[in-house]
Amino acid sequence: MADPYWNHNVHYQRLVLKLVPEGCAHALDIGCGDGLLARKLITKAGSVIGADRHPGAIETARAQHGDVPGLSFVQADYLDDPAGLLPEGKFDFISAVAVVHHADFGQAMAALTRLLAPGGRLVVIGLAQNRSPLDWIISGTAQVVTRLHQLRHGPKSGAGMPALNPTMSWGDVGRAARATLPGCRWRRLLLRRYLLVWDKPAAR
Repeated sequence: MADPYWNHNVHYQRLVLKLVPEGCAHALDIGCGDGLLARKLITKAGSVIGADRHPGAIETARAQHGDVPGLSFVQADYLDDPAGLLPEGKFDFISAVAVVHHADFGQAMAALTRLLAPGGRLVVIGLAQNRSPLDWIISGTAQVVTRLHQLRHGPKSGAGMPALNPTMSWGDVGRAARATLPGCRWRRLLLRRYLLVWDKPAAR
């Protein structure tokens, strides 16, 4: 499907899709916003839940994608879900794009990994703060590339969603990820995002 708009998060959705494991039965998109990524994930999974704690986001997602078979949207907070709308240990794949920096990193990782089924995969596209001279050099390059993409794709943008500036540096996030999720893959991406991939050990 053609993207209706472009931004940094949409730019990396293709990367997220490539990381969905074969035979994925249940997928979950945390912080689904308008549901664009969740709509794409249904081509890779048997069923997909898009979850967001903001009612306006869920209303938008349902209005735009509510008729897609196998795809549903729930208003739920993955950090605090007393109603059990997001069953622990169920999901073979979880994506979280521009979400983790809204919470304490350790708490976010603990909550997300609880939701994963044994052998499941977590993919995070996240934000971090520039601190070092190298950080600013990379961001300067990203600004040029971003402008080229904006010229190519036009001024279209998605529905406004809650935004928050990150507080952890790129280095801080990388170190925290490796300490919290042994064996994870973490790298900085060019357009102001990082990629974190972690496979939960299979049940014995």
